[in-house]
Amino acid sequence: MIDFYGCMEQGLLKRIPPSSVQAKEQLAKANVLLDEAKKALDSESPNSAVIAAYAAMLDAARAVLFQDGYREKSHACVARYLEAKYSGKIGSALIDLLDQYRDKRHKTMYSGDYYPTMDEARRAVSFTEEFVGKIEEIME
Repeated sequence: MIDFYGCMEQGLLKRIPPSSVQAKEQLAKANVLLDEAKKALDSESPNSAVIAAYAAMLDAARAVLFQDGYREKSHACVARYLEAKYSGKIGSALIDLLDQYRDKRHKTMYSGDYYPTMDEARRAVSFTEEFVGKIEEIME
């Protein structure tokens, strides 16, 4: 598995000027997507719930990158950045779950034989609420 330094070397994470404006916009988008994931749950649409939940996780994580002055070109490298810079504040277990939901989102979108259950979708949305909350704490 690639690590933070490998992501930097391969250009999958790049330094950019820090932007609190972009960070706040990404976090706001994460919350909109989280609300959409909840609505998908309410309408018993687990595929849509998982996809929206992961998009919310990704946008929340990207908010931290923008705040710190990084841009990603790989979803996996977002998790590697969080491991390298914020594992003490977020916890490695949550970062591992982010990676697992990245995989579930990928399967949901691209695998013709994978369908998440409502229970999986509920867990994804619940985790997303926790993850976005941690990101909001970091950004305060």
